Amino acid sequence: MDERPVVPTDPDAEAAQGRVALWLDPDDLRWLRHRCDCDDDTPEDERDRCARVRFRASAALHKAGL
Repeated sequence: MDERPVVPTDPDAEAAQGRVALWLDPDDLRWLRHRCDCDDDTPEDERDRCARVRFRASAALHKAGL
């Protein structure tokens, strides 16, 4: 497997977008991207938030070549 170098997140760029830089272990990201406790009663805004977090976890793994 050809591993690409991991380019750290720029905390200043993230802060400018209202976000906080967060570093997680790849196994934690894998767990997070598959984790969802949403059911039929879960409000739509919570479903959207869950989807965003899982998508970003998956994107972080992809960007890191994992």
